[in-house]
Amino acid sequence: MIAFLKKILPARGGSKKAGEARFAPLRFFNTMSGAVEVFEPMKPPRVLMYNCGPTVYDEQHIGNMFSQVFTNTLRRVLSAWGYEVRQVVNITDVGHLVSDADEGEDKMEASARKKGLTAQQIAQQITEIYFKDLDALGIDRSAIQFPRATEYIGEQIALVKALEEKGYAYRITDGVYFDTKKFPGYGRLGNINLAGLEAGARVEDTGEKKNITDFALWKLSKPGEKRQQEWDSPWGVGFPGWHIECTAMIFKLLGRQIDIHTGGIEHIPVHHNNEIAQAESITGKRYAKYWMHHAHITIEGKKISKSLGNTVYLHNIADRGYSPRAFRLWALGGHYRTPMNFTWDAIEGANTALLKLTRFFFEELGKVSDTAALPDPVFIRHFTDALADDLNTSQAIARMWELVKDETTAAPAKRASLIFADKILGLGFTEAGAAKKIAVIETSDLPEAVQALIRERAEARESKDYAKSDELRAKIEALGFTVKDSAEGQQITKK
Repeated sequence: MIAFLKKILPARGGSKKAGEARFAPLRFFNTMSGAVEVFEPMKPPRVLMYNCGPTVYDEQHIGNMFSQVFTNTLRRVLSAWGYEVRQVVNITDVGHLVSDADEGEDKMEASARKKGLTAQQIAQQITEIYFKDLDALGIDRSAIQFPRATEYIGEQIALVKALEEKGYAYRITDGVYFDTKKFPGYGRLGNINLAGLEAGARVEDTGEKKNITDFALWKLSKPGEKRQQEWDSPWGVGFPGWHIECTAMIFKLLGRQIDIHTGGIEHIPVHHNNEIAQAESITGKRYAKYWMHHAHITIEGKKISKSLGNTVYLHNIADRGYSPRAFRLWALGGHYRTPMNFTWDAIEGANTALLKLTRFFFEELGKVSDTAALPDPVFIRHFTDALADDLNTSQAIARMWELVKDETTAAPAKRASLIFADKILGLGFTEAGAAKKIAVIETSDLPEAVQALIRERAEARESKDYAKSDELRAKIEALGFTVKDSAEGQQITKK
């Protein structure tokens, strides 16, 4: 990707640093400083990046997958700027309790009991679904390490012992806890107002903890309780706290200092401040140079919640005939630090836009003979400038649509430019398999039985009877056809 750009883009300021020779320097919002900073990794061109991954007690909803789109796009941008990214995404399969209070049941144990399976079986099933969703979103798993927390129990015990030996940890009835008063910088990430915390507000006061913000490093199994997942330790049989898992895996796989740590904004007050405290208490060095957090998404204006019955999964999007990459396009249509509201109308619009992009690329530009042409330098400059500005994907997409409509750019350069854009955005509209998605059959050419089902399904969708719509889709597919929905109507292709 970088080689051909050197032919068309002049170096900026004579810099030889990765990412600065051809594009504007990357600038990211750092939660630690509360400001947008120029990105300068510790040892360029290497970038060490850790992304908080799933707790695999249940299928990941689209709010969780929004995080994966963000981190994958960040990785693609870093790679396009010439950086060599080492990326780790953790799989939490033990120790994540139902609240930040270090109280309640382990989510894995609770899910296993509810579903009548073992915790290991739950973890395996949910991880497989998670990986399938990553594939559907165009995320290359081969470039990422996915460590499981249960594979690093020894490392976690070693860290707790080290903290205890340094005087940062103490034991109470239910486990070993970190003394946050011993770490002067606790709460600086996000500028947390520790003085304003009261018992029961953020965490529960057990009566034994020294400070309300102290957190569990190792939890002991309750007397008479036999957990599915528990291990021997110097403090007794138990399991690790959620926070120590991430630090142990980072230390083992990336080292004791990393360039980028990401997560959702909900991780800032507790989880990430706890990670910082335990890690820097051991090393005496800065844990992560850049902290990047994405905002939440809502569904139809409401917080995603199972109790509200509004949880949407990636397979729900596919079941309605929309491409999972349409969800990616929708997600990139806003800024990662700005809250977004998911609606079915919005995803239908994104699916239509993606279909138009695919058609334009293969039908309008597919016959371009000069496939070795270079991208348009003006477009590349504007497109990359947007991405360099704290990953402004919405502006980058706007530039891409301007290019599509621009009649002054030659078709070969336009084609090469769109290929470049798609490699960073990951929308998949230039990939070979995408051509099959636009092989649409005219309704009049379909068997009469299929035409009748299509008409009936259109009426169901008009009345928003999606259950009936799904039933009719199944009948159409049983006759050998695939249905995709768009703002233009139902798109029918032969299986």
